[in-house]
Amino acid sequence: MAIPRLPTYPLPRPEDFPKNKVGWTFAPNRAVLLIHDMQDYFLHFFGEESPLVAQLVANIAALRAFCKSRGVPVVYTAQPIDQSPKDRGLLNDMWGPGLNAHPQLKDIAAALSPDSDDTVLVKWRYSAFQRSPLETMIREWGRDQLVICGVYGHIGCLATALDAFMRDFETFVVGDAIADFSPEDHDMTLRYVAGRCGGVVGTDALIRAPASPLTRAAVEARVRTLISLDGEIFDPNENLINYGLDSVRVMTLVTEWRKLGVDVGFVDLADNPTLEGWWALIERKLSAA
Repeated sequence: MAIPRLPTYPLPRPEDFPKNKVGWTFAPNRAVLLIHDMQDYFLHFFGEESPLVAQLVANIAALRAFCKSRGVPVVYTAQPIDQSPKDRGLLNDMWGPGLNAHPQLKDIAAALSPDSDDTVLVKWRYSAFQRSPLETMIREWGRDQLVICGVYGHIGCLATALDAFMRDFETFVVGDAIADFSPEDHDMTLRYVAGRCGGVVGTDALIRAPASPLTRAAVEARVRTLISLDGEIFDPNENLINYGLDSVRVMTLVTEWRKLGVDVGFVDLADNPTLEGWWALIERKLSAA
């Protein structure tokens, strides 16, 4: 009934991926990265010092660093401890008590610890959309792509990918940044995604994706990840400080936008801290460049 001891196996190489049925192109300004269930509990079934886990964590860490440098929101899922029988539901029949029996393993892998500007969602069922605000968050950020990595491929990653597709999000599963019960399960996951609900991509291919031109929609989407609306309607002419934006987050934007070729400084943004003011500044910088 519990998760079995899992084997280490080589992660597939991009040349081994199935052919995608769709021709979607990953765009950082349209995407959200989902790091799925990378808790110590789920990883410990691969055993200590697993080469598979080491490579998986390294690939996800690279994806995460790239996405954060491009202003892509990063979302984690993590199952809670002390789940009631009602909350756990039929998972008890299929997998036993799960994390309830191992609360000491609840943490996300240390090398992937979320930052304060990342989002951690409570995970209740296979799909990350179930009983969560994930769909609402993606739409509020102005995004329409979801990039999925983590464990386990043929269970939660696949269920989430299929659910995302049915909500009209272009979905990408990173073939060498998921792990599974076996190579066969891993291959089945990639084949199903490539043929039914998304695209299979490699870590290196995503990281090498060219920086998309900075657009107003991308600027607004990124700003929204750094402020708190608390039910308010976002006003692009409102002082962003009133929405909780602080100097640390402003410097984060300065760094990100400079990497995209927009030469702005902290003083520039502080001079008129509204979305409309920032976009007018960015347009001038882009025109000058």
